[in-house]
Amino acid sequence: MKVSYYPGCTLKTKARNFETSALAVAEKLGIELIELSRWNCCGTVFSLTDDDLIHHVAPIRNLIRVQEMNKNGLVENDHRLVTLCSMCYNTLKRANIRVKEKPDDLKKINDFMYLEEDYKGNVEVIHFLELIKDIGFEKIKENVTNPFKGLKIAPYYGCMLLRPKEVGIDDPEEPVIQEELIFALGAEVIDNPYKKVCCGSYQTIRDKQVVSNLAYDILTHAQNAGAEAISLSCPLCAFNLDSRQKEIKEKHSDFTRIPVFYFTQLMAIGFGLNEDYYGFDLNYVNPEPLLKEKNLIGRNNAK
Repeated sequence: MKVSYYPGCTLKTKARNFETSALAVAEKLGIELIELSRWNCCGTVFSLTDDDLIHHVAPIRNLIRVQEMNKNGLVENDHRLVTLCSMCYNTLKRANIRVKEKPDDLKKINDFMYLEEDYKGNVEVIHFLELIKDIGFEKIKENVTNPFKGLKIAPYYGCMLLRPKEVGIDDPEEPVIQEELIFALGAEVIDNPYKKVCCGSYQTIRDKQVVSNLAYDILTHAQNAGAEAISLSCPLCAFNLDSRQKEIKEKHSDFTRIPVFYFTQLMAIGFGLNEDYYGFDLNYVNPEPLLKEKNLIGRNNAK
């Protein structure tokens, strides 16, 4: 299976461990994620201002790249665009919905980008978790050679994967897609009502105390429920829940640090892939002690 793939900016810098692990597990599942040529920043957030049409040029230009890949035969008759970053997914998908629902907006954007081919509105933006679900969690189980027996993991969704409802990859009130994946990897799923609470997003720049307080609530509720690790799919959420643990510890002496994983890192471990694909050097809280305690790494049996 060959599918167009949009990485986004952060996966080439601070979240390289997300991309490296994702590409490795995709290959294991028989999926070739073909990176868009000449992709640009998604625009980071979807503009809620109705007359701010220029903000949607960036995401639509990326969708034109998918058309080009189909036309050039790099991806045959598959108009899906796979994303990993939750924020990129949300921005690209919502911009796509807008121009499909508003032909006048699409015409204005196409006219503005007169040096590009017109966007036809035929691309479907999906998240990698949706692709995994389509493949089937039984397929995930079949590839698990290093089951997470005895490890308790709490999934975290945040905002962008679930809201607004028309772009959410799962039920916004009771999402289960990460739960099903974690269960397929052999771990115990720990439910946490704070799994849908915003991490603070870009408040981490303006007021990191606000973010550290939110992160404290999210993480401690998961820990109080028995979680030993967190699973997520957003580089900004990862920063706020992982790196901000330093500020949390300074403010709350009772706080115990907890490892935060991208879901693809967990898949790479469960699939028994080489540890080079894990990218733990970019995790703020080192997950290796926990994984060694559970006898999940360090056995020299990775492929």
